[in-house]
Amino acid sequence: MPSTDATACPHCGWPDRGKPFRVLSRHTTATGHTEWTRCGCGSLQVRVADCRGTRVVSRSGPAARSGAAGH
Repeated sequence: MPSTDATACPHCGWPDRGKPFRVLSRHTTATGHTEWTRCGCGSLQVRVADCRGTRVVSRSGPAARSGAAGH
């Protein structure tokens, strides 16, 4: 996953400071917590929350969509 300095998802434009579509997991760290989230477009994101605020530090491309439902 590439690192990001953007303030919005480059795939769909959803603001990084907006609430993520879905939180997949949250892990406590010594300085705050790390969240693995999924954007509305399917992009997997890693968010870090610490004394500097919450920011997306890495993201994937949108999830591939299959042509057949359920496959």
